[in-house]
Amino acid sequence: MLNQLLFDLALWLDAQQWSTDLHESYYVYNWVESTHVLTLMIFLGMLVVIDLRMLGYIFKDVPVSKVAERLDKPMMFGFSVMFVTGFLLYYAIPVRTTTSIWFRIKVVLLIAAGINALLLRNITKQENLSWDNDPVPPKRIRISAGLSIAFWAGVIMTGRMIAYDWWDCHKAMPGFMYWAAGCVNELAELD
Repeated sequence: MLNQLLFDLALWLDAQQWSTDLHESYYVYNWVESTHVLTLMIFLGMLVVIDLRMLGYIFKDVPVSKVAERLDKPMMFGFSVMFVTGFLLYYAIPVRTTTSIWFRIKVVLLIAAGINALLLRNITKQENLSWDNDPVPPKRIRISAGLSIAFWAGVIMTGRMIAYDWWDCHKAMPGFMYWAAGCVNELAELD
């Protein structure tokens, strides 16, 4: 049901002239993709510094709140532009992207990273941050920072793998992989 819904949405997006124009553009698609990667580096560069401080590996003499405060604006700028360009990349090739197992894993990791970030933000807002000046923050903060790095490393790897067609729908695969990749036409043929 969900696979069919996502596939129908992808078909609808693919039928839009702007989607075709963006994908077939000689320069614009490349600019969007390059901007996506560059702003990903800005965002993740800032985030990794914050996470490494929360893990207690770097800047141990600087309060966690000061590191986060200084890096928040460039990090959020990078995230905002990265998000918009990521949507444009999806919009340019919606059917192939929707039926990519790597894209689906990437979306799950993005959701996990977002939930982790919200939980960490809630923890830091609820507490008086008595550990702010500690060289090594409490264990739950370190776990969240470690998860953040792991989730984003997974997002980068799976995002890069989207370009490869090892598990595309047009290839012979087990039924589970057709389901996982959202290959609705191939699943219908198996029934």
